[in-house]
Amino acid sequence: RLTLLQFICVGFAFLTLIYLYYIDDFSVLNVYQHSHSLQPLLYKLSAAWGNHEGSLLLWVSVLAFFCALLIPFGKNLQLDFKITVIAVQSCIIFAFLAFLLFTSNPFTRIFPVPLEGRSLNPLLQDPGLAFHPPMLYLGYVGLSIVFSFAMGALIIGKIDQIWARWMRPWTLLTWCFLTAGIALGSWWAYYELGWGGYWFWDPVENASFMPWLLTTALLHSAIVSERRNALKSWTILLSLCGFSLSLIGTFIVRSGVLTSVHAFASDPDRGFFILLLLVFTIATSFTLYAFRMSNIRDTGVLFKPISREGALVLNNLFFTIAAGLVLLGTLFPLILDISTGEKITVGPPYFNMVFLPTMGVAFLVLSVAPLLAWKRGDLREAFSYLRIAFLVAVLVLILIVLSLGVTQIYVALSFAFALYLFCAILTDLYKRGGAHSPPFKRRLRRIYKLPLYVWGITSAHLGGVILIVGIAGTGLLSVEKIVVMRVGDVVNFQDYRVTLSQVGEVPGINYQALRGYLTLESENTDARKITLTPERRKYVAQEQITTEASIYSTFFSDIHAVISENKDENIKNIKDMSFTIRLYEKAFAAWLWMGAFLMVFGGVLSLLDKNIRIGHENRQAKYMSENT
Repeated sequence: RLTLLQFICVGFAFLTLIYLYYIDDFSVLNVYQHSHSLQPLLYKLSAAWGNHEGSLLLWVSVLAFFCALLIPFGKNLQLDFKITVIAVQSCIIFAFLAFLLFTSNPFTRIFPVPLEGRSLNPLLQDPGLAFHPPMLYLGYVGLSIVFSFAMGALIIGKIDQIWARWMRPWTLLTWCFLTAGIALGSWWAYYELGWGGYWFWDPVENASFMPWLLTTALLHSAIVSERRNALKSWTILLSLCGFSLSLIGTFIVRSGVLTSVHAFASDPDRGFFILLLLVFTIATSFTLYAFRMSNIRDTGVLFKPISREGALVLNNLFFTIAAGLVLLGTLFPLILDISTGEKITVGPPYFNMVFLPTMGVAFLVLSVAPLLAWKRGDLREAFSYLRIAFLVAVLVLILIVLSLGVTQIYVALSFAFALYLFCAILTDLYKRGGAHSPPFKRRLRRIYKLPLYVWGITSAHLGGVILIVGIAGTGLLSVEKIVVMRVGDVVNFQDYRVTLSQVGEVPGINYQALRGYLTLESENTDARKITLTPERRKYVAQEQITTEASIYSTFFSDIHAVISENKDENIKNIKDMSFTIRLYEKAFAAWLWMGAFLMVFGGVLSLLDKNIRIGHENRQAKYMSENT
């Protein structure tokens, strides 16, 4: 009852803050600093979590939400275990409530009451940023419940297959939210910032990406713990590390120790509080982990290195190494600054050099793992299934090199690798349907009737492959052109003739925009004309200028256009002015979002399968009878 009351109280506080934004109550400092009477309603509401104090209240609300979820959806948990999980989760809530009340009160009043607010940062006035933080927090903060499950098991000292089964759906749920949240943030950066990119390896981007890597590894480890009663140590360790990285990310975002366009705050006092919480959480959890090491021995069937369990261990290892490399690159500027006083920035070249090869090996292992048997696998047999996939990949590699030339060898390798993985996933489906059963129709029928969680795994893996194509396409095949144009000028860009047909001022709700009208005509076909309308906006409240890219999307590429004004005090007529136009072609950009959608869709499919739900009747009855 107290757990539900806790959620109701925190939820009421959060809804109250949203209501204060809705009614423009500028007597509240938080509302005054981040809202404006001319601000559209959607951005008034989203401003409630578009700042440090409000986002922290959202953080605590998500903590309380997951704690309350244990009441209706944890009925089959053992009572002592359930109480322990709630206790651990409530301790985390208590710590963040203390942080909120003593350092970051969102309801602080000011007097005299201002007549108008300062407005939300214009970059955050976007639909993508309205939905990105809540979705991200449901995954990012939701890892706390996975941490609480691990701590509950360590405290009670009972870590077995049924525990892994209880924890797996919660891990999968947070993974789905975290994947969707990262994808929404990436999509916002892609079309809003006007630089044609979707990922910059910014410290705050990394802060959510590192827990995602460990949660992905945790999902694979939990499968082995549930089915084979093995890798329990891995599962516990990944659970603790995932939430620890979430706290490290919170420290990065809210302490100001690292520079980021996404940072919420730069208050040393707040950073010190989070640092203490981080140190206490890590020290307590890992001390308990070390104390319980003797209880975390795998009692399941021993397995050979060449087996599905062995492949999943190797896969987990590479995912963990990848997370460690990202953490090193993120914190290295801070470490160097503290030790030598030298200030540097670690950018995309480092991350691309160390991260991409590591993940490439992880995906290679992942392509073989489903084809190996549990306990003892036959690598030769697995490779015999993958012969066709390998031959198709080699053939595509040769064709791409012949058509594009040796200079595009990285493009050829990336696409051939993605096609190999795609064929390997289909091969796994073929094998599950009965690879050696003669009637083809019966094999198709068996594939069709595979459990939902199998289709979920297939969808998530296919999404990862499609994501690889999107990353390779946008990274290796993108084209950029910067030109200075006047109204009526024509330039050539790729297969298009681009005409700046008109430039005019357009009023917005809380901004004044300079909008350009670019007409694109294809030189090779009789396709219809495309009109792009990039804008340069000046917001009334803050007098801040932003760019709004205009994007024309197709299945294989996106065309971006961004406009900026060339100032000349002597020219008053807009028709005589010159404008800098940036044009981008981003190959396979749409595949990024299709891949992310398929990954989330696969997670949802798995959650809908009755075999994944907590406390499935047959398993629960068997467990209770064995322990009576």
